[in-house]
Amino acid sequence: MKVIVLGSGIVGTTSAWYLAQAGHEVVVVDRETDAALETSYANAGQISPGYSAPWAAPGVPLKAVKWMFMEHAPLAIRAGKMDADMLRWMWQMLLNCSEARYAVNKERMMRLAEYSRDQFIALRAATGIRYDDRQQGTLQIFRTQKQFDAAGKDIAVLAKLGVAHEVLDRKGCVLAEPALGLVCDKFVGGLRLPGDETGDCRQFTQKLARLAQAAGVEFRFGTPILGIQRSGDRITGIDTPQGVISGDAYVCSLGSYSTAFLRQLDIEIPVYPIKGYSLTIPMLDPAMSPRSTIMDEQHKVAITWMGERIRAAGTAELTGFDTRLRDERRATLEFVVNDLFPKGGDLPRAEFWSGLRPNTPDGTPIIGRSKYQNLWLNTGHGTLGWTMSCGSGRVLADLLSGRAAEIDTAGLGLERYAA
Repeated sequence: MKVIVLGSGIVGTTSAWYLAQAGHEVVVVDRETDAALETSYANAGQISPGYSAPWAAPGVPLKAVKWMFMEHAPLAIRAGKMDADMLRWMWQMLLNCSEARYAVNKERMMRLAEYSRDQFIALRAATGIRYDDRQQGTLQIFRTQKQFDAAGKDIAVLAKLGVAHEVLDRKGCVLAEPALGLVCDKFVGGLRLPGDETGDCRQFTQKLARLAQAAGVEFRFGTPILGIQRSGDRITGIDTPQGVISGDAYVCSLGSYSTAFLRQLDIEIPVYPIKGYSLTIPMLDPAMSPRSTIMDEQHKVAITWMGERIRAAGTAELTGFDTRLRDERRATLEFVVNDLFPKGGDLPRAEFWSGLRPNTPDGTPIIGRSKYQNLWLNTGHGTLGWTMSCGSGRVLADLLSGRAAEIDTAGLGLERYAA
């Protein structure tokens, strides 16, 4: 079968890889000049199944109000950018903030994320691919006892699902991440997930794209998608400046741009862009830098070892498709890095970046067939596209190939929004 994959970010590229491994002829179409040049370019670097949880959680609406008045707040809503899509998405997210919805959504996300980590391990073993990766776990630190206590519910879910985890006091955090010894008065304890991993998403995606090309996948870079052709309940082609690209099946992995693309086909998906920022910092002293990833619970900023660099990423803005860099968001990232790793990196030389995370209101991505017989979706991964990428690509390839997926796919498809 000839499959046309739309998008060459981390999700589109892993989809192409697993489709090719399943024996399909695959063509990837992307407007950029290489893979992973948009949202996958400079993310936090975490492959963190244990932290897979929806933003829609009990207590978040009240927290969001408090964040509006907080310096270095993890969330900003640009009122001037509000439109019907943003308001609809915010309302749907609020509806998912109950205890019951949170439990359902978290289970779906962790089911896929844990499977995805297994696929990463298998892919490394099969190909030898390396991407500044480490398998040394991740550490979430709590600055106050209240934050620590509030993590109890998530810890209980980890225990219920059998996810390896360690609840650490201040001394235990320093043993896991020795550089924190300089600032141990800044936090009270932490949650370590030893099974989590880290790595450079862009490096991985581009290397996997080269492996996919060697396996026969065609990447048509510099090819904007102008429109889509259909006949009845089937897609017949993709309009591009280079002409129509046709196949037997099509996969939409366009991230935040999936929503507008699918509207051409009268398909509504609740995927909205949440803007995030990162700093990529030249490392000055490895001993004063993170060994893996540290997640600052208060500011929602992750700081990750990445070869000879440190990656600090976080914050969330609801601002439509505006990707402009804002000095106040850089200040937040710099504050957290200076606060926790003051001697680790050369901040003045950091590369500042922003990208649009494609979020669903319930946190779970959308994977599966659309109402068109030959159009499939693999999109809406939010902040967890890197974490869920290999699992999502494998599930998509299995379903499209007519095979049962290796995990339960209940609740992953578009049908969950039918009501």
